[in-house]
Amino acid sequence: MAAVAGVTNPAGPPGATGPDGAAGPPVRVLIVDDDALVRAGLSMILGGLPDLTVVGEAADGGEVPAAVAAYAPDVVLMDIRMPRVDGLTATEALRARPHPPEVLVLTTFDADEQVLRALRAGAAGFLLKDTPPAEIVRAVRRVAAGEATLSPTVTRTLIAHVTAAAPGPVGPDPRRERALRLLTGLSERERQVAVALGRGHTNAEIAGELFMSVATVKAYVSRLLTRLDLNNRVQVALLVHDAGLV
Repeated sequence: MAAVAGVTNPAGPPGATGPDGAAGPPVRVLIVDDDALVRAGLSMILGGLPDLTVVGEAADGGEVPAAVAAYAPDVVLMDIRMPRVDGLTATEALRARPHPPEVLVLTTFDADEQVLRALRAGAAGFLLKDTPPAEIVRAVRRVAAGEATLSPTVTRTLIAHVTAAAPGPVGPDPRRERALRLLTGLSERERQVAVALGRGHTNAEIAGELFMSVATVKAYVSRLLTRLDLNNRVQVALLVHDAGLV
């Protein structure tokens, strides 16, 4: 494979099978961070597992398009703060492409406005840079399986941060109008589930409140994501907040 300028491929060619010979290709991970030590640490954490493979590294958000084209990752671990093109800009551009990889944002803050913007753009979640290795591995696996990586507790923290940081707008608010328009098209039951997500409730809590099974709640959440054209339950929660329903 031809080298991509500024991008390294420490794990060999993409598509390598896991060392245990398990069927199915491993999850392909691209690491984007301007700190070489961070990249090396993440490569060590992820590279020795049979179901994960680090297919490439990039040192700046500007290198992401070429790296994604070259290595076809399933998951991108994306630092937010980089000197030239930051991870936020890179995430927004990446998620706007057809069939993009999932993005996990890397940050040193757990309630940063930039994290919220990345989640609105479609990032599947975020990881603090001091997250224990086992949790990083679990997060990558969950994202690759199509699950968001934010717990209800973290969702509540983020929503509280938005509420505290964003004073009510003066005059028309396009974001609120859009959120209300989208939510108006839901059934009453779908709307109830969406509001519960906006409050940061777990599937079990929603099931208890609305007198339905956990499996039914999961079905409603999946339906909401499809109908609202969103990626994960955190985006539903943010939409509900934008509409002023929580």
